[in-house]
Amino acid sequence: QVQLVESGGGLVQAGGSLRISCAASGGMFSIFAMGWYRQPPGKQRELVAAITSGGSTNYADSVKGRFTISRDNSKNTVYLQMNSLKPEDTAVYYCSAKWTSLNYWGQGTQVTVSS
Repeated sequence: QVQLVESGGGLVQAGGSLRISCAASGGMFSIFAMGWYRQPPGKQRELVAAITSGGSTNYADSVKGRFTISRDNSKNTVYLQMNSLKPEDTAVYYCSAKWTSLNYWGQGTQVTVSS
């Protein structure tokens, strides 16, 4: 069983930056594909960014050029660096870990961007 714990969320002004983290335990972190999803108020959860076990990344069009996902396998942690934040980035951000049919989720961290 893999446990994922997000941290680093908070309130930031538009145009600002924030880095959120997701610490994993209970599994072989390096083999998992990791992802960040977000769920804005009243909307569906959506993929923000993902990184494979080999380090390949992909991003939602809405965050390309502003967000960067990275992972540190020595620390069992995945990060999401968010720059040039916009009010529409306000959401609960969730970390996910996937390997074959296994899919784990964290409890989420709130990111609020004020205008």
